[in-house]
Amino acid sequence: MAKTVVILGGSYVAISTAHRLLKTTLPKVNDLKVVLVSPTTHLYWNMAAPRAVLPTGFSDDEVFQPIAPAFANYPKGSFTLVEGKAESVDPEEHKVVVSTSSGQQTYSYDQLVVATGSSFAHGLPYKQMGSYKDTLESLHDLRKKITDAQSIALAGAGPTGVETAGELGYEYGEKGKKITLITDSEIVLPGLMESAGKAAEKELEKLHVQIVHNTRVTNATPKDSQTELTLSSGDKLLVDLYIPTVGVTPNTSFLPKDLLDERGNLRVDKYLKVESATDMWASGDVTNAQVKQFVYADKQIPHLTKNLDAVLSGNPGDVSEYQKDDKIVQAVPLGRSKGTGQMGSYKLPSLLVWALKGRNFLTPKLKKFVASGTV
Repeated sequence: MAKTVVILGGSYVAISTAHRLLKTTLPKVNDLKVVLVSPTTHLYWNMAAPRAVLPTGFSDDEVFQPIAPAFANYPKGSFTLVEGKAESVDPEEHKVVVSTSSGQQTYSYDQLVVATGSSFAHGLPYKQMGSYKDTLESLHDLRKKITDAQSIALAGAGPTGVETAGELGYEYGEKGKKITLITDSEIVLPGLMESAGKAAEKELEKLHVQIVHNTRVTNATPKDSQTELTLSSGDKLLVDLYIPTVGVTPNTSFLPKDLLDERGNLRVDKYLKVESATDMWASGDVTNAQVKQFVYADKQIPHLTKNLDAVLSGNPGDVSEYQKDDKIVQAVPLGRSKGTGQMGSYKLPSLLVWALKGRNFLTPKLKKFVASGTV
């Protein structure tokens, strides 16, 4: 009797998990069937979004790659790509209801992997927006707004906000556009060591980015073609374009509420199995396992697939605990030639950040990743 694994999501985790099961488990479990349910036909290399949102950043082909061709060479019948969005999951009946262009369809599973990732709270293309078309249109729309704007304000000075501010400053700082970064912290990059934040501020100032500290945007009101920002200081700021870079939410609205924590994250145990459910696994941004960051998801994927392989191969005793490594690993490019960051207790040198990430945001690895499931 065929064993069916349904994987929900068009994320890094979903695509890598599908590849790993087909490469490693299928040769041992020849009746294995992998069904990948993805709302998008293309993987979006969203880690490059801070540069991709600029008209002079990356081309569409550098940050999007079609999913289906990468799975064409697996044995016939072993893999199915369903373009659709999960609407509900019944853990007791082992069924998933999926909305597709031809209507709702129900899929039964022996094992379920939830890898639906997260969304950017303000509907900006820093994450997948749903379908490939929707994400592409959102990206193009923001590029046009950036081109037309003479004043741009960003709220939030985490890595996404700082990287975007650096890209904008590098491209437009000396060309007359006014770039303002608003943060409610004493220094940018509050999640990293102070020296990394100070290094970022020094470079941003060189790129003509104005930083407003200890301030929140309490309201954003459209004013004709501009936006009026009300600040916690009581001041008003009128800008051509407002980019809020705060707020990431897990894509879990289709799941039973009793499986989620208070923040909407899917609760997983030390094996990356979903708590209070059987034959259900999860990894990446959708879970409460670790910080929502690619570096952690990338470590979870091989462990998740190893445990799945053990169960599917009839060796459930080989399922092992996921060993977390929560040391901070964050590289933050600042424009096209500088950067800062932290690895453990060490501040990353600017040149190393440029070499590892700032040159191209790892975009040359996109095709290989989609084709093989590994970076």
